[in-house]
Amino acid sequence: MSHLRIRKFNTRDAYPEQQLDNDVCMAVRAGNTVYLRGQTAMDLDGKIVGIGDAAAQTENAMKCAKILLEEAGATLQDIVKITIYITDRAYREAVYRVVGKWLKGVFPVSTGIIVQGLAKPEYLMEIDIIAEIPADRG
Repeated sequence: MSHLRIRKFNTRDAYPEQQLDNDVCMAVRAGNTVYLRGQTAMDLDGKIVGIGDAAAQTENAMKCAKILLEEAGATLQDIVKITIYITDRAYREAVYRVVGKWLKGVFPVSTGIIVQGLAKPEYLMEIDIIAEIPADRG
């Protein structure tokens, strides 16, 4: 297997209010490395969860990440790198508490960035995840 593309979609479906036409997917497994699309308040059915609630959006993002990792043959324990984007420093504690709960004992490297905005104005946070499946499980 070179690249396994999981849950392919077109951006025109996810962002109908924008004039986009990009073929992308929610996860890519390249060898034993898994790359996830940035996880947000959008659930796997395209519905926005937790409007105005950074913690609820993060719960959704982590739930979706777990599902996508499992579909790629990985687990939360395989996460090696996370990048967390928040639209306001005030959301940091709520977001990091939720991520910390989901990744207790995992110890990934982490980068946090405060941004002016994300793909939809309702999004308060986004998490980018890379996982590495151990060779004995790959």
